[in-house]
Amino acid sequence: MGSIAIVAVVLLGAVAAVVVAHHATDPHSASTSSPTSTSETVTRNGTAAQDENVLAAAPMLQLPAQAAQPQAMTTGSAGPAIAVAAPTITNGRWIPGGFPETPEGALGQLKALNETALASADPQVYALGYRELSEPGAPDPGSTGLTSLLRSMRARAQLPAAGSVTGLTASYLVTHGQVKGAVTASHYVVVCVLGQFSVGFNGEAVAAGVGDCQAMRWSGTGWRIAAGALAAAAPCVAR
Repeated sequence: MGSIAIVAVVLLGAVAAVVVAHHATDPHSASTSSPTSTSETVTRNGTAAQDENVLAAAPMLQLPAQAAQPQAMTTGSAGPAIAVAAPTITNGRWIPGGFPETPEGALGQLKALNETALASADPQVYALGYRELSEPGAPDPGSTGLTSLLRSMRARAQLPAAGSVTGLTASYLVTHGQVKGAVTASHYVVVCVLGQFSVGFNGEAVAAGVGDCQAMRWSGTGWRIAAGALAAAAPCVAR
């Protein structure tokens, strides 16, 4: 079997493993709550924390692993295009920042995190970027779907669990986004991205559609991954 075929089997197998794990662990009984009223004081009382956790845990649409393979897509639109601002802080920053205090700003920060931290295809590098943008009490990066994807891919390819690998390249390009919901009283929003995760080996590459949802909170100066429940898994779909 050629190297590109091996990479394809490994990548799509890793996506399948993550999808199966999400089906087994995602809550299906939760429902989203209505956003609470806006408050000038940033607080996180018991009610706000409960609303945040309910919103984060509300399940997303889940699709079979085959949906992550490149395929023809509908020409229909899911809604108006989302305008995501460019980062305004890049100098001296590994992960770009400086996004506005809006749900679209949170979406831009998640996009910047994932596109930067997945470029190594290394779960330790992704965890480093995730922690850099997390507030105290945020979910452990090891519990995220992207970490599961990277670990599974490396295990299936019989590669070291972490670190650089000669001939292995990767990139993640976000193509779609969604604002799942917000709890305005605590400056909290759950946002999701969907993109193309490409993995190459010895100059040949394959790609799969990979989604990610994260709960984010405005810190006063920027968006950070929020303390509380881990957001429910996003669907993995190729475009």
